[in-house]
Formats: sequence, C-alpha cells, structure tokens
Amino acid sequence: MIDTIREPKQKRAIEKKERIIKEGFDLICKEGYYNINTQDIAKAAGVSTGIIYQYFNDKYDILIEGLEKYGDDIFFPMLKDKDYKLDIDNFDNLINKMINNYIKNHKISNVAHEEIMSMIHSDKNVAEFYYKRELDMTNSIKDILVSNGFKDNNLTEKVHIMLGLIDNLCHEVIYHKHDHMDYKIMEKLVIDNIKNLFKDDIK
Repeated sequence: MIDTIREPKQKRAIEKKERIIKEGFDLICKEGYYNINTQDIAKAAGVSTGIIYQYFNDKYDILIEGLEKYGDDIFFPMLKDKDYKLDIDNFDNLINKMINNYIKNHKISNVAHEEIMSMIHSDKNVAEFYYKRELDMTNSIKDILVSNGFKDNNLTEKVHIMLGLIDNLCHEVIYHKHDHMDYKIMEKLVIDNIKNLFKDDIK
C-alpha cells in the first residue's frame, strides 16, 4: 500500500535502498522491464521482497528512480563527459567521438535502449525523463561549440538535428543491421552532412 512506503533515515537503510535501486535498474537494463519482477530485484539486491515494499510500491518506482540516478550513464553519457574539447579546424574529431560513444553505449545496454525507447511512447514519466535529458544534452553540446568559437547561429536547432542523425546511424548499426548497407559510407555521409550543417558557424 502507498501509505506504508517510507523514506529511510539511517545510513544502513539508505544504503539498502540505494542498492535496491542500482541492482534493480541494472537488472531491468539487462533483462528487460517486463521480464523481471520484484522477487528478481530482491534477489539481485540481497534483500527480502518485504524490504522492497518498504521503500517502493512496485518495480516501476525502481525503474523511475534508477533512470534519475543512472539513466544518463546509458542514454546521455555526454552530460557527464566533460572531455569534448574541439579543434575548430578538425570538427571531425568531435563528431567521431560522439558517434563512437553512442555506438559503444548502445552495444553495452541494447536491451535497456529498446525497452526504454518503447516505454517513451506509453509512459509519461519515462518520456519526460528522456526528452528533458535530450534537451539538456543539446544545450550542453551547443555550449561546447560556442566555447570553442562557433557562432550562435541557430545552434540549438542544428545540434538537435546532428544528434538525430547520429542516433539514427547508431540504431542502424546496432539494431537494424541491413546487409545491403555499407555503414562506413553511411557514417561518412552523416559526418559530411553534419559538417555542412555547421559550415557557416565557424568564426
């Protein structure tokens, strides 16, 4: 029942709740949200099912708290990666690093990506998390470009388009895997189109 949910105050109880969130979210990412239950999460976290219900109504609560705490590591690593330095004369470096990071993160947690992306269309809280972080990442990259000498000429919109191109490329490489597609050529086309998109923004 909702009125039995409590927020832990003591250190050990706080650590226990954190462990449930981490282990539960990891399990959801590995096995899929609909393929596990609270008993599975309890086992992974080393607690009883009763303990789960002291802190959470159900596995959905664990998913949402897990997204808030760990979702950026999977879906938006650039929000935490401050190492995107840019040589204006070699814009390819930034684009290549972004593509490689996107592909790497999609490979590591492809189940989580598919699961969360499908939930975006049916769950308001998941959608709000994703779209807010998506905008945060757009603004973060825009700030990187401005700090490296790019003119702020509709950069927000251009960065958003760039991220869409990179994300689509990653989905092709990881999920779709069309045999008749040459992904090296596709990657070059994506990079060329992104560079063309920003060609008038270098001061």
